[in-house]
Amino acid sequence: MEVVFNVFGQLMSVRRIGDEWQLFKESPTAMRVRVYDVVIPNEMTENELLTYLGDIYHEHANAAHPHVLRVS
Repeated sequence: MEVVFNVFGQLMSVRRIGDEWQLFKESPTAMRVRVYDVVIPNEMTENELLTYLGDIYHEHANAAHPHVLRVS
């Protein structure tokens, strides 16, 4: 399972691998970089990811990108 978000202007994807969530930064060139310094609790549901990412990255909010949006 993979969910893609626009996190205050940065495309990020979250993948469920076994019992673990993994977070990645996405680039326009289809390069994917794993984010190791953010740990998503294993028990978190897919529906909670948007709020969680907003809480973690809220300092990146700006006038052009004031929200976290689910892309897919």
